[in-house]
Amino acid sequence: MKAWIFLLTAGILEIVWAVGIKYTEGFTRIVPTVITGIAMVFSIYFLSQAIKVLPLGTAYAIWTGIGAAGTFILGMVLFDEPRDIARIICVLFIIIGIVGLKFLHGR
Repeated sequence: MKAWIFLLTAGILEIVWAVGIKYTEGFTRIVPTVITGIAMVFSIYFLSQAIKVLPLGTAYAIWTGIGAAGTFILGMVLFDEPRDIARIICVLFIIIGIVGLKFLHGR
């Protein structure tokens, strides 16, 4: 269970740093750059803790999936990115894959 919490934390931090990159404006703004860098380091740290227990492929796929889906959603909310149904359906497939990997773990 602890490994899954580490993995979820790593995924959330991936969203933070991915969105943070946008706010750094090419790493020219110091505060967003520092926050982004810290989120990157801790995201990798928590991923490294999760893969001590979880299979690498499963953990990595879930980590990137959480980051991709979360960043996609925040892109629509924060940056007014396109909200067309085809894009949303594609991200739903990513989320279904994440949930599937979680429930198939250990089989």
